[in-house]
Amino acid sequence: MIQTETTPNPNALKFISDNKFSEIGAKEFQKKDITPKTNNLIRNLLGFEGVELVLVSDNFISVKKFENANWESLRPSIISEINDHLEKDKKPIFVKNIKHSNKPKEESNLIVEEIKKVLDSKIRPAVAKDGGDIKFISFQEGTVKVELRGSCSGCPSSIVTLKNGVQNLLRHYIKEVKNVEAI
Repeated sequence: MIQTETTPNPNALKFISDNKFSEIGAKEFQKKDITPKTNNLIRNLLGFEGVELVLVSDNFISVKKFENANWESLRPSIISEINDHLEKDKKPIFVKNIKHSNKPKEESNLIVEEIKKVLDSKIRPAVAKDGGDIKFISFQEGTVKVELRGSCSGCPSSIVTLKNGVQNLLRHYIKEVKNVEAI
């Protein structure tokens, strides 16, 4: 059964399931991303008139519509499409592909590792509650660059979330972080 939940972005809804949609974290898709290899569910959701973006996460799919589109007509179609997919295909859309490599892992920057750890443990779960995701892009000279995805992309409150939430948390846990910017 699919449950819907509003997000702080009035143009995005979160479609929640007990089924797992992704084993590899969140992946975002826009109409321009569609290729013949794109998963059928994603292709069909992006094919609906008025759908701008689809974010597939562990147990939810966040759908962002264009400003002029109407949830009253889109919501039932999206729920129906997701239910059809779940009936036909019991496995997640994105499954972990475990590859064993004999190559030693490259030593990463400890600060970057700490930033990613805080993003994954403290920030990503909170952002996911609102139907979004946050992706680490870079860290240079005290500035962390992130990408806000899903319902967070273009949300009126995303700048407040970024500065008051993400920036404050990262600065609290990692003294080297001075600023956070969205790309």
